[in-house]
Amino acid sequence: MSIPTALPHTEVIAAFRAALTGPVITPDDAAYDEARTVASGFDRRPAAIVRPVDASEVARVIQLVQEHGLALAVRSGGHSSAGHSVCDDGIVLDLAAMRGLDIDIESRTAWAGTGLTAGEFTNAASEHGLACGFGDTASVGIGGLALGGGIGLLTRKHGMTIDNLLAAEVVTADGRILEVDADHHPDLFWAIRGGGGNFGVVTRLQLQLVEVDEVYGGWLVLPATAATIAGFITAASQAPEELTALADVMIAPPLPFLPPECHGLPVVIATLCHVGSTEDGERAVAPLRALATPIADMIGPMRYRDLLFADELPPHRMAMRTSFLDGLDHEAATGLLDHLEVSTAMMSSVQFRALGGAMARVPADATAFAYRDRRVLVMVGAMYVDPAETDQHESWAAATMEVVADGTAGAYVNFLGEGEQHRVRESYPGPTWDRLAAIKTRYDHTNLFRLNHNVRPAAASGV
Repeated sequence: MSIPTALPHTEVIAAFRAALTGPVITPDDAAYDEARTVASGFDRRPAAIVRPVDASEVARVIQLVQEHGLALAVRSGGHSSAGHSVCDDGIVLDLAAMRGLDIDIESRTAWAGTGLTAGEFTNAASEHGLACGFGDTASVGIGGLALGGGIGLLTRKHGMTIDNLLAAEVVTADGRILEVDADHHPDLFWAIRGGGGNFGVVTRLQLQLVEVDEVYGGWLVLPATAATIAGFITAASQAPEELTALADVMIAPPLPFLPPECHGLPVVIATLCHVGSTEDGERAVAPLRALATPIADMIGPMRYRDLLFADELPPHRMAMRTSFLDGLDHEAATGLLDHLEVSTAMMSSVQFRALGGAMARVPADATAFAYRDRRVLVMVGAMYVDPAETDQHESWAAATMEVVADGTAGAYVNFLGEGEQHRVRESYPGPTWDRLAAIKTRYDHTNLFRLNHNVRPAAASGV
């Protein structure tokens, strides 16, 4: 555990308290340990956690951080697998108090504070029969998720989260509060759609909503063989775009919906979401059901909001690797099963998300997320708690991805884990990186917003 060695002077903390109506939590406060705890399990001790209530207070935090030379971490939901949601010694700007949500039913749009979680937003929108696609986990903050792209259960039918982003409120390094969209500060609007938190603190998002309430979906569990895994990826990629599918290949944990005789055996746990009629959904899912005799089949009509994973696990670390694929052959599928058998993590998985459809029709240069033509997103993950185990699980994740990856470049920035700063550039193909670095120089030339998957200003990037 790291103990702050150069805590800001009492007068500095007093300045933050004077500037904010929201709480400023320091190591002397009873709420400190809870406030510094993040879902991604990193045990760090910031000098203070501050919770501004609006953009003007965010601007004041940014000013004070720079005046006093403090590091700044920005937290939406605290799920950063690389640990960017919390820092040692500096200031954590926690957006938790910024949970406002204004839904316009007639225009099917919503202005949402970036302290909201995907579950909170989805539950509120569902009361009007509306939705916006985020990821697949209810507890993830919409801020960090959206800025990295947003690939979830509506992606093939309605696009990524950033494809449904109409405007945003951004507080820049110089304290300006900007409303950005396609016509106002279009360079910044382009950059925040996939470029992460490099360019300012995004405090509100205006999102396009779609009419989605009841879907044909749920969970399908199949025995994990090389043929089943490869077949699932092919069938999910070729399915009608109304069907979005993701599959976790893992050693079966003792889940209540799995028969005891399957516990400890490799399985495919698929999450499926079909937007359309039950009849069309049954036809779309049929090729997946036909891959093997299901161990569990929980597919049927249900509300979209109930598909989001609740994620009630205690804080934990994840050793992660990510890449894009165009498919998976029998040899690679066999190799990943071999690697799952030897993992020593509390839980390990290789997740595949079928892409295409609406997200692929957006031009590659329309947003900072440029991998529009790839068919599959893969994420290797090993869950653990003890930081002393980091090296062994990171080695396992890297070796497993070596088996799975097809040799093509590309990474999804939201799935980059700890120690993968060297792969940030791989998340942004050449022209995209150069454009991001130039915009970074324009809006944050001192790299104040650096505790993230960092795009450095152009001069520092060698651009």
